[in-house]
Amino acid sequence: MNGLIPNRLLEGKVAIVTGGASGFGESTVRLFAKHGAKVVITDVQDELGLSLCNDLVSRFGDNVVYVHCDVTQDSDVRNVVDTAVSVFGKLDIMFNNAGIPGNLDFTIVDADNENFKRVFDVNVFGSFLGAKHAARVMIPRKSGVILFTSSVASVVSGESPHAYTVSKHAVVGLMKNLCVELGQHGIRVNSISPGSISTPLVTNIMGLEKSMVDEIVCASAVLKGVVPMANDVAEAALYLASDASKYVTGVNLMVDGGYSTTNQTYSRVVKQTFETLARK
Repeated sequence: MNGLIPNRLLEGKVAIVTGGASGFGESTVRLFAKHGAKVVITDVQDELGLSLCNDLVSRFGDNVVYVHCDVTQDSDVRNVVDTAVSVFGKLDIMFNNAGIPGNLDFTIVDADNENFKRVFDVNVFGSFLGAKHAARVMIPRKSGVILFTSSVASVVSGESPHAYTVSKHAVVGLMKNLCVELGQHGIRVNSISPGSISTPLVTNIMGLEKSMVDEIVCASAVLKGVVPMANDVAEAALYLASDASKYVTGVNLMVDGGYSTTNQTYSRVVKQTFETLARK
């Protein structure tokens, strides 16, 4: 069919992508479909999800479906997994990608309690439910891949709100525990931790245009000459979901251009100090 590419890495695989209507999820859904996967798109953004689904159906046929899913609701997540099995016969890949940043609460004293609970409900409990129901159908088959979207905030401190940062640490902890348990059943479990990328979620929370967010990201980047995109996360998900990574499990894969490897504050302050002295 139109849009398919040679050497398809997910030929015959069935995947669920939560939060699949936009951002990292949308890019992953598109890439998975191009690589031959049958994909269940899930989101609470029904208009966007249905539009994406219709676009992909026009190119890949009935290999893509959309199902409304609030990942904080056990019944919704159960229904999505059951739908994948009933429509496509199995589930090979569960990508727990849905997540929210929450409010920009950077001080513990002023933090909003309900916001903290909401961020955990979506980012952590939602991931837990996705893994739980995926494992329910993967364990009997002794195979499968479970992925999570974490964040650079899982390894870099002080740059993201407390609720978001702690939730992403929790996601990595869940991934590592599941890696040990589910590895006994032939199931691989990994997470992806993107740095800042100008997805709709990021631009909306920052209140800035995409081009301005890109400028900020590139100015602070370790790896120069590259503008990070949502598709970079999708490519990481493709690798971890495919047999190309058949012996990779328990990994929190950083997609941050090396940002988390260093703290450049000291060298920047030293440089600024010498520049100031030189002007005197």
